[in-house]
Amino acid sequence: MRNKFAEAIYEIGKKDSKICALVADISPAGSMLDFQKDFPNRFINTGVSEQSMIGIAAGLALRGMRPFCYTIASFSLFRPFEFIRVDLCYQNLPVTVIGMGAGLIYSTLGSTHHSAEDIAIASTLPNMQVIAPCDPSEMKLATTWCAKDSKGPVYMRLGKAGEPDFTQNADNFEFGKIRYLYKGSKIAIITYGITMNLANQIKKYFNDNGLNPSLISNHTIKPLDVNGLTKTLKNYEKIIVLEESIPHGGLSSRLKEIAYDNGIISKLDCYTLRDKFINFYGNHQELLEKHNFSFSYIIKNYK
Repeated sequence: MRNKFAEAIYEIGKKDSKICALVADISPAGSMLDFQKDFPNRFINTGVSEQSMIGIAAGLALRGMRPFCYTIASFSLFRPFEFIRVDLCYQNLPVTVIGMGAGLIYSTLGSTHHSAEDIAIASTLPNMQVIAPCDPSEMKLATTWCAKDSKGPVYMRLGKAGEPDFTQNADNFEFGKIRYLYKGSKIAIITYGITMNLANQIKKYFNDNGLNPSLISNHTIKPLDVNGLTKTLKNYEKIIVLEESIPHGGLSSRLKEIAYDNGIISKLDCYTLRDKFINFYGNHQELLEKHNFSFSYIIKNYK
């Protein structure tokens, strides 16, 4: 997804001179390097200075540009948080902040490089829109929307590399609307972003065991598709929510609110990361297992 994002920005930047890329201590490679070479006046590497990256992006946006700020998720959102809040959200500027390698993807680098809280934190900010595409194709559509149609700040959560495509037969992409990848009955699996691979594994398991679940990409976390999700909660006997995020302030919390507000009694099973820092050295999958967020754990505890 990281490489496809660079390709998308480069292709959009060829046609739109307002697109600019700002990175913080990221060595440009591939299409991002092409962007730097072909549009040197629209590419800035601020080094280890994420606050400056956001402040410069705000100034560029005030001059009519469409900046994209790109670095590792824990550094793109957490370190310059006050600048994002005051420079971008307070002034409602069309700047897209990219959180790359989100969740626990940078597993072996420790909690300093994890971003389990980013969805919850970004969603609290007034005027901030939050989006987490589930595969490279959906990411390209989301990036195009950010470049052409967004009216204010956006936080976009991305994976890293190697994600397969899941959306070949999906509904059309629309910002702010849930998207059915597969339509089934009785059970609906809802997720977003980097967790779609796990959701797809669970869907296949259900298929092999005589069930036919729907699979839904809730790519837009804020503004949430309350109407679409309310219909889903009403139309399915069981909802399974998966998110590589803390238990509070994300999609799971919001769905519980919607269900309660509408008196919906469908069974709602939410699987998230645990609300703790886990001191463990291992790869991404091993760390997810420590959080009880894995295929084996979910299937074992499914009722």
